[in-house]
Amino acid sequence: MFIENVRQIRIIVSDFQPQGQNVLNQKINSLVTGLQEIDKLRPLVQDVYVPFEVFFDYIDQDKNPQLYTKDCVEKALAKNEEVKGKIESLKKFKANLLLELFKTFPTEMNNYRAYRKDSI
Repeated sequence: MFIENVRQIRIIVSDFQPQGQNVLNQKINSLVTGLQEIDKLRPLVQDVYVPFEVFFDYIDQDKNPQLYTKDCVEKALAKNEEVKGKIESLKKFKANLLLELFKTFPTEMNNYRAYRKDSI
């Protein structure tokens, strides 16, 4: 409602006619009342942390700030997929390394396997 009042005030002021003064006064009074209501709610949100990026990258760029959460989740999912790919590559590397080590050093690798089995 507050934002709608601001929008209506802008329209009234952009094409101001003297007969619209009473309507403008009502809208301004409504705006002041809205600001007072917002000020009353300030203690309820005083400890809320809003990342700087929300202001700079979203609000200042006329984007919906709710997109920040969506973008963060998408970035986390992309990073998760990247890490999963690295883990899978490392698992394959380990398996191939062990296979090649067993082919090249069978005695030493059997000793290593026995040592690992005993220590677990």
